[in-house]
Amino acid sequence: MVYAVFFPHNFMARDVLLGFAAFLGGLVNSVAGGGGFIAFPSLIKAGLLPIEANATGTVALWPGQFTSIAGYREDLRKNIRLVIPVASVALIGGYAGAYTLLHNSQTSFLRLVPYLFLLGATSFAVSGPVSRLVRRRIERHGAGPEHVALIPLLALLLCICYYIGYFGAGAGLLTMTALAFCGVERIAEINALKVVITSVANGIAVVTFIIHGAVEWRFCWFMMIACAIGGYVGARNARRISDRILRPAIIVLGFTIALYFFLHRSAM
Repeated sequence: MVYAVFFPHNFMARDVLLGFAAFLGGLVNSVAGGGGFIAFPSLIKAGLLPIEANATGTVALWPGQFTSIAGYREDLRKNIRLVIPVASVALIGGYAGAYTLLHNSQTSFLRLVPYLFLLGATSFAVSGPVSRLVRRRIERHGAGPEHVALIPLLALLLCICYYIGYFGAGAGLLTMTALAFCGVERIAEINALKVVITSVANGIAVVTFIIHGAVEWRFCWFMMIACAIGGYVGARNARRISDRILRPAIIVLGFTIALYFFLHRSAM
């Protein structure tokens, strides 16, 4: 794997590469999602234990997610009745997932890592067909009044947000699919609610990780800055960055990392 070959032992060079990984993570999150595919293995190669690497990466990437809520404020007003229920479920699920992670052993979590990356990469791989299916459903129903199946939606989101708190790669697509198939019919409003749900679930996970001392701040603080810069650059240049190139690259990266951990987890 490229990190094993090129990751240096020099502290300052390591910080530069971690900052670059966070910058890329913020950039791809703002355009296509999948920043965790970059941040987590970078922190593992920096010497962190798996749970601390996941917690630190979550904290480092979260500010870029939270600030994007402001960009969707108009669309959120149109679905204000859903914001409190979905945010409440996101809080419960995100906390439960983070709590479970912190009470896992490092070995148990490391055994699950390849499967989690495989799940995230698979979610990205099927995102094209799922997105087309969702769009066909929206076009078929038109722009009439929405009839949201609230109870099924909240049940699905509870499971998804548990996963977000525990690991979270690829959860954005799962969230959008749940919203669309439970009756939210406008793409902008689906995106707006997705940002709220993922930001809240990750936010409570961030608080939980910080309270339990699972964050390595010597890496995290500059990664947060780099991620925020990457998110801003990505948002400003989203139309110039081809999703047809970036998304397949993220998928390949996700499957490559999953394979790497499958092959090397016994030696870590």
